[in-house]
Amino acid sequence: MTLLLSVRGMTRSFYGVQVLTGVDLDIVEGSITGLIGPNGAGKSTLFNVLSGLYPPDGGRVLLAGRDVTGARPAQLVKAGMVRSFQLARGFPKLSVFQHLILYGQAQPGEGLWAAITGSKVARQREEELSEEALAVARRLRLDHVIDNPITALSGGQKKLVEIGRALMAHPKLILLDEPMAGVNPTLTEEIAAHLLALNADGITICLIEHDMALIRRLCNPVIVMAEGRKLVEGGFDEVAENRDVQEAYLGRRH
Repeated sequence: MTLLLSVRGMTRSFYGVQVLTGVDLDIVEGSITGLIGPNGAGKSTLFNVLSGLYPPDGGRVLLAGRDVTGARPAQLVKAGMVRSFQLARGFPKLSVFQHLILYGQAQPGEGLWAAITGSKVARQREEELSEEALAVARRLRLDHVIDNPITALSGGQKKLVEIGRALMAHPKLILLDEPMAGVNPTLTEEIAAHLLALNADGITICLIEHDMALIRRLCNPVIVMAEGRKLVEGGFDEVAENRDVQEAYLGRRH
């Protein structure tokens, strides 16, 4: 068992309110880990800190044995960790193809001189990324809308574009924040199948999701958060039967 991500003592507060109160968790390489908990447990805040959107107040993060605590988002993407958001984001005027290309790594054409001169190396890399983007679109069944603007897509298709952009970065670990939220049942099943296939190809996944049937089907282990920290971890049935978990979701009985 190899740890891909290790978090110790993670804390974060906003305006004096403690949201993360000392998170300790590990994600094993090759797993699909579910991150669940009641609203306000700190799940999305944890993702925001892990992905560099917010700096932590305290704690340590190791990615593949490397200390990445407080690293910027671009540095984390290069290190192999990519995340999605609850609300699929994008540039309204850009097509699906252009969104995928944006996440392609090692683009020499982004340099000022290469952009002005149009170097051979930059053109070759652009061709390689174009082929890669087309392959990703075909894999996610987005090739029929590849030239459409992001605003013309359904909610489920936007979620697939988010996954596609992550794949363009060649990730070791993908953090998915509610990838099924607002998606119709047909596309939900399709996204679930894609996640299983990506995991079979060696990509480690950690996802926040409120659909417990999907968590049970996809995830092992399941980590439950409450009040800004990890409450318990285990198989789905094990955590579902845990009294502390039941009280966190339903309240304490008197």
